[in-house]
Amino acid sequence: MIKFLDLHKINKPFETDFQLKFQQFLDKGWYILGNEVQQFEADFASFCNSKYCVGVGNGLDALVLIFKAYIELGYLQKGDEVIVPANTYIASILAVLQADLIPVLVEPKLETYNINPDLIEAKITSNTKAILPVHLYGQICEMDIIIEIALKHNLLIVEDAAQAHGASYSFQSQSQFTDKNLSTNELSVRADSRTQAFSFYPGKNLGCLGDGGAVVTNDLQLAETIKKLRNYGSEKKYYNELQGVNSRLDELQAAFLNIKLPFLIKENNTRRNIAKRFLNEINNPKIVLPFWDGTHNHVFHLFVIRTENRDELKSYLSSKGIETMIHYPIPPHKQRAMKDWNHLSFPITEKIHNEVLSLPLNGVLTDDEVSKIIKVLNGWTS
Repeated sequence: MIKFLDLHKINKPFETDFQLKFQQFLDKGWYILGNEVQQFEADFASFCNSKYCVGVGNGLDALVLIFKAYIELGYLQKGDEVIVPANTYIASILAVLQADLIPVLVEPKLETYNINPDLIEAKITSNTKAILPVHLYGQICEMDIIIEIALKHNLLIVEDAAQAHGASYSFQSQSQFTDKNLSTNELSVRADSRTQAFSFYPGKNLGCLGDGGAVVTNDLQLAETIKKLRNYGSEKKYYNELQGVNSRLDELQAAFLNIKLPFLIKENNTRRNIAKRFLNEINNPKIVLPFWDGTHNHVFHLFVIRTENRDELKSYLSSKGIETMIHYPIPPHKQRAMKDWNHLSFPITEKIHNEVLSLPLNGVLTDDEVSKIIKVLNGWTS
């Protein structure tokens, strides 16, 4: 069986270092917000070509705390509207709601699955204060256009980069925003002047051995506010300046991430190379392959195909020893948790959720396994 994701195999090369680090962790006797978190925050900020990183409990909290910090700083007010892609994992929307803000859904492009920037301005009102692009499946949104829209309407940008560690994006043209703290014409989830939320859930390209998340930003005031909010609103123990929460990146998980971070670029490149094989060698008219322009704007956290006979293809692949997953079977506006939205219609989003299927793709797949996946897909006739 070719597993969709074999976390044991992925983490096996690091086991000796994990065990050594765990013993050091025990010997130190410092379990919360210690040197490991500080080191990871410094190293991940550097990896992202950014000034600050704040480790938090998970990716959802990273988004929530960004919005709450902007509220504390006066850039947002409860009840403000945030533009959000209709096609996303529900966490993106939950973060907006948990910050007492109002999500406004925008359809994606069918080719990229990411928010369609051409549809954003029609949803902007006097109450719109932010845009939340989601770099779904590891592919960066069309940020040049989104930034232009944000500048035009004076909107904040908060990026959900939970699936896009290390992806980068080249601008299509030099534009007015290149003067705003950007020294080159390349924007990336690793290098820009805005704010991103990351998840280190075990299955991510950079995953820990439990939950973990981080906020990356060049805004010192925002970073300092989030540091307080993640720790009960406190900068000094027992002195609480804000009404915060308990959402701190675990010291042990930070230690594991410190071991794995130096290998992230290699992991991303391996994923891209496998994706190239899939794109070049899968040839079945019943299967729609994902769009990719071949640049570093995609780190292929997931390789997602589409077919009108998704369930049939999934069963066929399973019968051939290939495990797949669906990301995601139910769109957010049709979830029971969002019952007030169940009547809404987003046909492109609904089509995507009815047709997508994720193939195995990660750094421990062998050439033979990749070849088998391609051969089996090419042999499928429904």
